[in-house]
Amino acid sequence: MELVCPAGTPASLRAAVKAGAHAVYCGFADETNARNFPGLNFSREELTEAIAFAHARGAKVLVAINTFPKAGGQDLWHRAVADAERAGADAVILADIGLLAHAARHHPTLRLHLSVQAAAANPDAIGLYVREFGVKRVVLPRVLTVAEIAALNRAVDVETEVFVFGGLCVMAEGRCSLSSYATGRSPNTTGVCSPAEDVVYGTEGGQQTARLGGFLIQRSTPDAPAPYPTLCKGCFSVTDENGEDKRGHVFEDPASLDAAALLPDLAAAGVTALKIEGRQRSRSYVEAVVRSFRAAVDALEAGRPIPEGTLARFAEGGERTTGAYAKPWR
Repeated sequence: MELVCPAGTPASLRAAVKAGAHAVYCGFADETNARNFPGLNFSREELTEAIAFAHARGAKVLVAINTFPKAGGQDLWHRAVADAERAGADAVILADIGLLAHAARHHPTLRLHLSVQAAAANPDAIGLYVREFGVKRVVLPRVLTVAEIAALNRAVDVETEVFVFGGLCVMAEGRCSLSSYATGRSPNTTGVCSPAEDVVYGTEGGQQTARLGGFLIQRSTPDAPAPYPTLCKGCFSVTDENGEDKRGHVFEDPASLDAAALLPDLAAAGVTALKIEGRQRSRSYVEAVVRSFRAAVDALEAGRPIPEGTLARFAEGGERTTGAYAKPWR
């Protein structure tokens, strides 16, 4: 299975390739990609150089252009597709149906992957993208069990890519607008979830606090691991159905997906590619996670036991989960 790894910066891309990534995904430094954070992403020149670096070492580069264009403002997205092809990208990762139509019509030789932001999770939806736009690979939402992925692969004729490590989304990807209520910017349009300039850390009464857009979303002791400051992983005081006040994680506990132990099952389910989340993470994070998963993929390919995981220190909140792959609540 192909190991697809994150690169938020040229340095992270080089680290991922050297650590054994089969493919790296990245984006331009603008609203066309869903990790539009200050200090991250690539200029056109940087992307061209990064692709040359990766190709010289046998790795592919996939360019994420996975936000939804504003009405009347689609030229920025159209230019991004053209520039990615010109730079030598092996594929572009798209979500918007209009942008897919544009790419299929004007860039017929460019390989198209369907972003997880499209939230295509059944044969009918996936079949539409394959039939109408020639999509070659679909990144599946993190809401499916391994059995559901296997059934899906039997029903569709397209490559599938699944997430195996990193952040989780409480919503079906592409359907979340929680952040926009607090900051006025949606990750699906402007490419920013919890913009850094809207996050304020502080100390109140001996506790660490995190505010997003002025809203207090986390209060913890100084020695406790702090989650990434998103509304969906915030800790809130709520009143339950019995009228009792409780404090806790209302939407989702802070934890990182870690599906390393499920790699044999995912292979048996017909998965083509394994995706690591984390374009906003550090170079050291990228290098360590990629190296660990490359060792696991190589062991699986050779018929050896998968090495014991060593990634607990990179997990959000210090906790790891297999997410929806097993759906133990069913």
